Amino acid sequence: MKTSERIIQYIKDQGEVSVRQLTEYLGISERAVFKQLSKLVRLNKLTKVGMPPKVFYKIKVLEDTKENIFEVEKKIEKSVEANFLYITPLGESFIGIKGFIKWCTERNLDPKKQIYKYYGILEDINKERKNGLINATAKFNTSFKNNFLKEVFYIDFYSIPQFGKTKLGQLLLYAKQSQDKKRIKSISEIAQKNINKVIKLYKIEAVGFIPPTVKREVQFMKELERNLNLKLPVIKISKIKTDVIVPQKTLSKMRDRIINASNTFILEDKRIFKNVLLIDDAVGSGATLNETAKKIINNNVSENVFGLAVTGSYKGFDVISEV
Repeated sequence: MKTSERIIQYIKDQGEVSVRQLTEYLGISERAVFKQLSKLVRLNKLTKVGMPPKVFYKIKVLEDTKENIFEVEKKIEKSVEANFLYITPLGESFIGIKGFIKWCTERNLDPKKQIYKYYGILEDINKERKNGLINATAKFNTSFKNNFLKEVFYIDFYSIPQFGKTKLGQLLLYAKQSQDKKRIKSISEIAQKNINKVIKLYKIEAVGFIPPTVKREVQFMKELERNLNLKLPVIKISKIKTDVIVPQKTLSKMRDRIINASNTFILEDKRIFKNVLLIDDAVGSGATLNETAKKIINNNVSENVFGLAVTGSYKGFDVISEV
C-alpha cells in the first residue's frame, strides 16, 4: 500500500491526526510526512484544521453541489462574488457564489431565493454610499443631540439583516480575535484607498486613531496606523486606565457609553489644524467618535472633524460586542 493510502486509511480510523502521530505510525521523517500531507490537501483528500503548534488533519468531505448550481444575472453574480464570505465553524473560508450556496445549505435555505434578497440589500446599501463609502452622518445627527462630526463614513457595515456579518465584518472579527498581523494588513490595504479618498476630498491636515479599550498583545488600531503609514501629523489620543477597565463594547446604554468615552478618552495635543480625520475600527453607537470629536473642537485643535470607521452598525444604535 502506498504511503498516501496508508495516511488516508489511518486518518479514517482515527478521525483526525497530528503530524507527530503520523510520523510515529509511518516510521518516516517528519519532512516526508509534511510532503505527503501537503499533496493530499492540494488534491482535496484532506483538510487542515487549527494553527501551529496545534494542527490536525481530517478527511475532506466533498459536498455534491451540482444540484445547487444555478444561473443568475451577471450583475448579481459579480456582486455576490465580490461581497460574500462564509467562514465555517472549522475556520474554512468560502468566497462568492460557492460560499453563498454553502451558507444557505447549512441553514436549510433555498439559495435561488435568498440570492435575490441578498442582492437587494446590497443595492439598498449602495444607495447610501458617497464616493464609495457609506455616509453615516444622518445616523449621528439622529443619535446625538449634538453631533460634533461634520461627516462620518463607514467602509462597510459590520453586519446586515438576515445574512449576518459582511465580508469586511468577518475579516475584522477574525483579524482581531486571532491577532493576525497578516489579516490586519489585508484590511489595512482595503482601508488605505478609502482613507486616502477622504483625506484628498476634505483636505485633511491631521489624523487621529481611536485607541483600543481591550488589552491585546497585537492591537488592531496600532497595526492599522503602522500599515497605513499616512504622511500626516497624528493627533495623540489616549485611553486612561481606571481601577476597573470598562470597555465601550460592554455597555448597552447610550448614556453609559457617552459617559465612558467622555471621561476615559483623553486628547493630548495642542496643535491646530483646520480639518481632522478620526479613524476607528468598528462603530456601534458612535459615542466614542463623537465624544473624541467634541474634545478636539472644544480644545480648539480643529474646527472640522470627520470620522471614518472600517465597519459600522447597520442599525441606529448597536452594540458590536465581538470586536
